[in-house]
Amino acid sequence: MSLPKIVSREEWVEARKELLAKEKEMTRQRDALNVERRDLPMVEITEDYEFDGPQGKVKLPDLFEGRRQLIIYHFMFDPTWEEGCSSCTAGTDEISQGFLDHLHTRDTTYAMVSRAPLAKLEQWKAKRGWVDIPWYSSFGSDFNYDFGVTIDESVRPGSYNYRTKAEFEARGDDFFDYDQPFEMPGQSCFLLADGRVFHTYSSYARGLESTGGSYYYLDNTALGRQEEWEEPKGRSDSVRKAQPDFSS
Repeated sequence: MSLPKIVSREEWVEARKELLAKEKEMTRQRDALNVERRDLPMVEITEDYEFDGPQGKVKLPDLFEGRRQLIIYHFMFDPTWEEGCSSCTAGTDEISQGFLDHLHTRDTTYAMVSRAPLAKLEQWKAKRGWVDIPWYSSFGSDFNYDFGVTIDESVRPGSYNYRTKAEFEARGDDFFDYDQPFEMPGQSCFLLADGRVFHTYSSYARGLESTGGSYYYLDNTALGRQEEWEEPKGRSDSVRKAQPDFSS
């Protein structure tokens, strides 16, 4: 692997300023994209999904744990496997109690759902030391199929990440040539309003790489970061305004 070229401090500062301008532009574009994401229409969930959890059978509203929003990570774990997906496992290893606490402060619950039976999930969870992360089994339900993370053309027409099998084939992609059923990762966001559950957002494939800390997860939700910037005392134009643009 080649290393960056060596330059003087002055040359480095100029190059860094050029890159900074591009970084700021990307930040502004991301902020605009986040607004569009929050404005995305939502769909009411009318399917009466049932999950297996540590406390027994639960329904989708129960996964909110009394909060307004729910982020579900579709953890790849086939019912025939004895261990969870290595990539999903690596990402879950990075989930901390602080991360969960920050989401809870914003009235948002984080949970994982997999198709493997609960006993296998509990065994893998204990082995990895994921004490505080809620994990539910969707085994026997249509949940994974409906949200496009279990690919089985005998159950649903071929589709992943908003592309049909025909669109994959037109691109010369052999994605559907794997033995079916097979599992794929994803993240889905839900909103609970007036006792009704709404699906607001889902991302798959490379889209999952855009997530980072809790703020980036909140950016994928309908309510966003739920923060406002408080004006200094003595200002009479407004009590609270949107957070200032630090990217400029």
